Amino acid sequence: MEITLRPYQLSDVDVFMEWACDDEVIRSSRLRHYSSKEDALNYLKEEAIPHPWYRAICLDGRPIGFISVRPGSSEGRCRGIISYALGSKYWGRGLATLAVKMAVSRAFQEFPDVERIEGAVHLNNKASQRVLEKAGFLKEGVLRKYLFTNKGRTIDVAMYSLLSTDPILD
Repeated sequence: MEITLRPYQLSDVDVFMEWACDDEVIRSSRLRHYSSKEDALNYLKEEAIPHPWYRAICLDGRPIGFISVRPGSSEGRCRGIISYALGSKYWGRGLATLAVKMAVSRAFQEFPDVERIEGAVHLNNKASQRVLEKAGFLKEGVLRKYLFTNKGRTIDVAMYSLLSTDPILD
C-alpha cells in the first residue's frame, strides 16, 4: 500500500467523482457536490489543474482524495493554506495524515517564502483536527464565524499551524 501525491489530470474525472460526490465527504468538508461529469471536468480544468499546488492523493496509483497548499501573496506570502479531503472508505487508516506530512514537506521546499502553513478545520470535524495534530500542527485557537460552508452558512473553525522550523512528526 503506497501513498503518492501527483497533479490531477482530466483523465482522472471518473475516479475524482467517486470520492468527491460521496455524501460523507461533502458533509465533512467544504467541497461542493458535482452534479455531472461535465461539472467535475470543469472543476478540474478551471480550478484544480491551474492551482499552484493541488494534488491527487493516490493509493497504489489511484486517486482517492486531494490535498492542496495555496501560498499567500504580497505581505501574506509567508504563509500557505492547506486543504484536503479523502474518500470516506479510506478514513481512519492514517492516509490523510501521511498525505499532509508529504504535502507540507514539499510545500516548504517549493515555496521558499512560506514559513507557515495553516489549516482551518470545522469545529465538529474532530477527525480532521486529529490529522493535523498527528502531523505536528499546533492548535492556535477558534475563529468564530470564519468561513462560509457550501450551504451558505458561516462556521466556527479551529485554526492550526505548522512553521517551517517545526518538526514534522513521524
